Amino acid sequence: MLTSLAIRDVVLIERLDLDFMPGLCVMTGETGAGKSILLDSLGLAMGGRSEARYVRHGTDQASVTAAFDIPATHAVVPLLAEHGINATDGELLLRRMLNKEGKSRAFINDQPVSVRLLSQVGELMVEIHGQFDNQRLMNSALHKTILDTFGDYAKHLELVAKSFGVWRAKAQERLALEQEIEIARRDEEFLRHAVDELDRLKPEPGEETNLAEKRALMMHGEQLISAMNDALGQLRMNNGADERLQKAARELGRVAEKAETRLDEVIGTLDRAINETAEATNQLERVAQSLDLDPNELENAEERLFALRALARKHNVLVDDLSDLRARMTHNLQAVEDGGARLEILNREEIEAKKSYMTASTELSAKRKSAALRLDKAVSTELDALKLGKATFVTEISELAEDAWTVSGFDRIAFLVATNPGTPAGPINKIASGGEMARFMLALKVVLAESDTIGTLVFDEVDAGVGGAVAAAVGERLARLAESNQILVVTHSPQVAARGQTHWRVSKSEQAQLMGSNGLDDLRILTTVAPLDLGERKEEIARMLAGAEVTNEARAAADSLLARAGE
Repeated sequence: MLTSLAIRDVVLIERLDLDFMPGLCVMTGETGAGKSILLDSLGLAMGGRSEARYVRHGTDQASVTAAFDIPATHAVVPLLAEHGINATDGELLLRRMLNKEGKSRAFINDQPVSVRLLSQVGELMVEIHGQFDNQRLMNSALHKTILDTFGDYAKHLELVAKSFGVWRAKAQERLALEQEIEIARRDEEFLRHAVDELDRLKPEPGEETNLAEKRALMMHGEQLISAMNDALGQLRMNNGADERLQKAARELGRVAEKAETRLDEVIGTLDRAINETAEATNQLERVAQSLDLDPNELENAEERLFALRALARKHNVLVDDLSDLRARMTHNLQAVEDGGARLEILNREEIEAKKSYMTASTELSAKRKSAALRLDKAVSTELDALKLGKATFVTEISELAEDAWTVSGFDRIAFLVATNPGTPAGPINKIASGGEMARFMLALKVVLAESDTIGTLVFDEVDAGVGGAVAAAVGERLARLAESNQILVVTHSPQVAARGQTHWRVSKSEQAQLMGSNGLDDLRILTTVAPLDLGERKEEIARMLAGAEVTNEARAAADSLLARAGE
């Protein structure tokens, strides 16, 4: 629900703050008073088109802020969450700022946003209906959504959406396999040669590192053997390290008792050195025996290493990735060999998925046709009282071409009207006049009131060109709409104005403007909006009935209208 509207420096409005209540709010005033400025201002806050002419003369910037009270379940909440805007506290502020060059900035809850997002949010909050506007209900692309919401068959819609997803997924899987097979067949000869080459080499992950290390070791074989033999010679020769360590240990052992334990630690260290020396000799002998320094082995290692690297360069991969490359190429060859069978299976699955979608869509279409009959009947009932009894309203359902089938089925939905008997029905915005279109719109909104998700509706002179009983019927239907929606109405009809639960009068006033030390220098014309109490409402409705000079008869008629409206 719209709770307030703050307007600053828009056309003839200098500063205006309006607080709104639920139910039916009417705005009246003489022609040219500035009622359209209010609607333009609200449209700006909703993300509508901005123009430099909206900025009040003599100022640099205009701004409009619309405040809403929304439940946590409102459809706008997840949309805002997608853009990182928190609206869970129930308050929503939409602000638009416009400079005199015509450039604007948009804000939601004081967070800068694109005008496109502001417009998306605005469409979920307010619906504005005028005589010649491209209203939401006149957009044929939305007729399907409107009918589906009225029909209340969400489970069928979910089933169609799910079956459509399965069908399209199978179709995409089949297309991908066809492309895979086509590529594989085109490259089959190359693939077979490459796989055969890889099979002969049988590369293993980590093999390059092992071969490189082995090659480096074998290339230094002679130097290693010479060094190890020299070391063994030093350890084994007469008077070598081991023999000399043992001799030193024996000499100290003979005199150890005379030293009274002072040599025990030294003797222990010598014993450990003798053992470590013996172990080092054994290890060196084992290493020497393990080395395979056959020149043929070096040649073999180098040949395989170079072959692996050459093949990796050929395929522009790392040596360690050759085994994965072989697996991929083998898979592609398998697609050629087994692809036909797999493709046949996928074709069958796609056909079955399409049948399921068509079955679900056919059932949904039947639901839509039933809902369309109910909608047409309900709208026709409303048209008679709105002086459109000779008009007909038809919900046309036709089947789309297969390439246009969607997640919501294969139906095209269009709202058509014929204003005279015997004439063919056509799109409402092509057939109806401005006044007729507004009344068609009102009839639709009354029928759709319970299923519509837009909480605030604005009607701009929906009663234009009608009076008497028809105007009373318009007022009665607006009052019915206001039982489940917040309704704002700009009207010249006293019958409609009398129905309002809140009444505002829009007027122009001349105000003196101080232009410096010389005193009052200029006059400016500003639009003002004032709430009316019961006595002021009676006077305003009497003015609407009588014109410039309000008579007692007009006041009595105004009393009668207000009394009937309150019944």
